[in-house]
Amino acid sequence: MTTIYIAEDQEMLNSALSAILDLEDDFEIIGNATDGQMAFQEITTLKPDIAILDIEMPNLTGLEVAQELRLNHQNIKIIILTTFARKKYFESAVASEVNAYLLKDSPTDKLVDTIHKILDGQIIYDANLVSSILTAVKNPLTAQELKIMQEFALGKNTQEIAETVFLSSGTVRNYISSILSKTGTHSRIEALNIAKKNNWI
Repeated sequence: MTTIYIAEDQEMLNSALSAILDLEDDFEIIGNATDGQMAFQEITTLKPDIAILDIEMPNLTGLEVAQELRLNHQNIKIIILTTFARKKYFESAVASEVNAYLLKDSPTDKLVDTIHKILDGQIIYDANLVSSILTAVKNPLTAQELKIMQEFALGKNTQEIAETVFLSSGTVRNYISSILSKTGTHSRIEALNIAKKNNWI
């Protein structure tokens, strides 16, 4: 019997995953949590064969839980579930030696198949996820432009951004013009959408 622990901060999805996987004759759900810190504590105590971790959770992220488990030499197979095709997340997951990295909208049978495969020693990374990361448009924005973009993502106007980044309003306007030019857009909102789509911010 393969024991499984599920850490997912959306309670409905957590319950659904538990119910679906518990239907498998060779799987047993031995615990779940909606909080990363609780998940880490219970996983180290219960020592399941498989830990399924959502990336974004309160207190500790799924990636932080994975890192802590590896640092504590826990011999547990780790599956990361994500809705985010972000390069930095993927790189962190690989560095933490997770056994699988899947999109949340993957079919249930794919998750079941993945569990069986990693138990056999395979490493599984979702092909669509990897492809989207590797083919993302190269970021043309400078560090300062990204900083200013992050400020207007918070809804700040030009003057407020200038005060935050210690630049003149004119200089900030020039940076924003450069951002719009490099992204081929006509508004801050359009530029933000492009940046988020390509995981620049």
